[in-house]
Amino acid sequence: MGDDEIVELFWKRSEAALTETERKYSKYCHSIAFGILRCKEDAEECVNDTLARVWNAIPPARPSVLRTFLGKITRNLALNALEKMSAEKRGLGQVPLTLSELDECVSGSDFEAERHIEEENITQAVNGFLSKLDPDKQKVFVRRYWYASSIEEIAGDYGMSESKVKSILFRLRKKLKRELEKEGFSL
Repeated sequence: MGDDEIVELFWKRSEAALTETERKYSKYCHSIAFGILRCKEDAEECVNDTLARVWNAIPPARPSVLRTFLGKITRNLALNALEKMSAEKRGLGQVPLTLSELDECVSGSDFEAERHIEEENITQAVNGFLSKLDPDKQKVFVRRYWYASSIEEIAGDYGMSESKVKSILFRLRKKLKRELEKEGFSL
């Protein structure tokens, strides 16, 4: 079933929308959640929470790309769960490490509205940065900083040494920082 048809089922409040979404996207959502949480059970719970969140979000939302919509919700839920676990001292996955690597490139703001606008602008700038990279470097960057994959996983999946992956990521962070500074972001 196509994504437009699934979204239409959500609009009709048909429970078949959940069934089809789970059938088509549960593995994708699970891989995002597991990359962040590093726990099968927590990732499964996150996927279930994603389905509940999507049920409540559509309508009124009408996502143009369902996969991206689901991925963003899953990622946000997983990050929230990780924050809660970290507050409870239950252990951490790759996310704190990957976020700390990007700290030198992106800074936050204390004001919610200002932060939201800044996040949108930074998102556009990072997307522009990624669009200029060759596909292999894009994949390495996205795997590390969106999917929170470990250096070892990325190296294994792309047939690279761990030192090469680290080197690519280091250079990309430096390049991203220069690009963001050029765009006027204070870092």
